[in-house]
Amino acid sequence: QVHLVESGGGSVQPGGSLTLSCVASGNIANNCMAWFRQAPGKEREGLACIYTGSGWKSYADSVRGRFTISQDSAKNTLYLQMHALNPEDTATYYCAADDPGRACGNTWAHRSFHFSGPGTQVTVSS
Repeated sequence: QVHLVESGGGSVQPGGSLTLSCVASGNIANNCMAWFRQAPGKEREGLACIYTGSGWKSYADSVRGRFTISQDSAKNTLYLQMHALNPEDTATYYCAADDPGRACGNTWAHRSFHFSGPGTQVTVSS
């Protein structure tokens, strides 16, 4: 069982930056972990994923170059650094973890993950 809790959300002006954290309880040494977001009235969007065992990463086109996913294995924590934020980035952001050993592959952005946190709100406005 993996329990995830996100933090770091808040309000920021356009062009600003935020770093989200996701603390995991349970073993996440070999899991595909990802960040998703969902805005009101919109579908869930996969942003970035990382396979914790190898460090392999993948990004959605919409955030590549602006967002960076990383992990601190010692702290069992996943991060999402976000730069050049714009109002379209306003959403609730979630981290998710899949079952051990299941690769991220090329479908991670569109599939269900076994574990997900409650989310943290990010609002970008002037």
